[in-house]
Amino acid sequence: MTHSSWRQNCLNQIQQRFKNCDLGEQGKALSKTRLYLVSGAIATGMIAFAVMRSASVTNATIPDVIKLDEVTQSKATAAARVSQKDEQVQQIRPENFDLQQFPVTDANSKHWRNLLWTTAVVEPKETFVAQGLGQVLLLMQRSGLTQQQRRTVQLATKTATQLYVSDTSFYREIGQKFLQTIDRSSDPEWVAASLSALARAGVPKASMQDLTRKVKLRFPKWADDLYLVTTLRDIEESFVTKTPPIADLLAWQIAPEQLHMYVFCQRDRYVLCRAVLKDRDGQFVRHSNGTLWSVPLLLKSLHNLSWNFERGETPQGVYRVEGVRPQENDEFFRAYGNFDLVKLFLPFETGTKEFLPGSPGPFQGSLSEYVNLLPPSWRSHWGMQQSYWAGKIGRNFFRIHGSGEAPNFFPGKDKYGDSYSWNPTIGCLSALELYNEKGQLVKADMPKILKALEIVGGKDFTGYVIVVDLPRNTRQPMSLQEIEQALMQTQKVGALQKTPRKP
Repeated sequence: MTHSSWRQNCLNQIQQRFKNCDLGEQGKALSKTRLYLVSGAIATGMIAFAVMRSASVTNATIPDVIKLDEVTQSKATAAARVSQKDEQVQQIRPENFDLQQFPVTDANSKHWRNLLWTTAVVEPKETFVAQGLGQVLLLMQRSGLTQQQRRTVQLATKTATQLYVSDTSFYREIGQKFLQTIDRSSDPEWVAASLSALARAGVPKASMQDLTRKVKLRFPKWADDLYLVTTLRDIEESFVTKTPPIADLLAWQIAPEQLHMYVFCQRDRYVLCRAVLKDRDGQFVRHSNGTLWSVPLLLKSLHNLSWNFERGETPQGVYRVEGVRPQENDEFFRAYGNFDLVKLFLPFETGTKEFLPGSPGPFQGSLSEYVNLLPPSWRSHWGMQQSYWAGKIGRNFFRIHGSGEAPNFFPGKDKYGDSYSWNPTIGCLSALELYNEKGQLVKADMPKILKALEIVGGKDFTGYVIVVDLPRNTRQPMSLQEIEQALMQTQKVGALQKTPRKP
């Protein structure tokens, strides 16, 4: 089913639902209005944003879901935390990074997989770490690697990027290896990863422009490679400082009768993001006192990788939401916390039941079909296209989840006090989850998120998450007052959209 036929099918369903209602002149106009206007805030008057009714979701419902002091995790006790950290630190020894003892072979793939992850969570400043990783990165210039060797090198680029971005002076040897890769490697993915790492480390604009020209000369068909084309576009767009009106995004509905969660972030993903929720009638969820329901989330990649690489930051754009993945035992407690995970799906990702309601399976359309899911003013915005390209590249398994790790488990967080208690991920959206030294839960946002989604969308809730970076230069998340001001503008958006126009 094409996107246009899907929209028409949805319009027919809406018209059938309201056929016995006296809709007046606006109702008559609806039958002549294409669905993109209906999905764009239902501006004909069926669902008006001029008066926003609010579903009531209060914090008082959370104790009914879980009593915090009754949740105890042995893995979260102070003793368990210390033991776990000691185990990690003890692995950072010179012999483990010695390629004479542990060459990058298939037989040593498990050694390097575990060591590279440990290096990421410890983030040591040791010369032998820089030298060892530098030797592994030299393999990016070689061809004929086995699948296991290639996987080791891929993981090494991720940890190396993290270390280099964290301290370009101490890890300048890694930066040199990235430059050599750009000059010599024939692998477009590794060239793109090296270029992206240098950009994220703050290489000056003029130098980045020289490097991008060099890459285009070395790879004349760069536009045909997903890693190169997205990395080069990302670097180009990093100098753009404007976004379309937020009001247009808030007023829009990707599909009727679907919940929408908006996650507003900044380019600096160490700053917390702000999530708000819109119900299936297009009305924003509020607490009983009238304030917007919201929750802070962290969308920061542990490795400081760009969104278009595995384990990179959460891409901007549209995700399908389809229920939860149960957290049935504590096997993955440290990674995901104690609560169920909300399942998100990118375009092209298998496993989704209906990316578009009424059209079974994943989204398989073109870029032009994808951007038509967005309001017209946002369709050329590069950031909102990221989820499309990330899905095409093959990223998957995005979730909203908590974390069983202590806030001090991951490195580099002390620079951002406001987000210190949230843990980074390797692509997912991280919710707050804290335990005391006895392993007792003291604070958690996942119950609040799960309860709100169930109230708005039912037990098997479906809908969309929209992630967007805003051009802000502050260490504070977007305030509720700013969102309220944008919501006031949706009244104007609705008025403008009463006249049908082509997308």
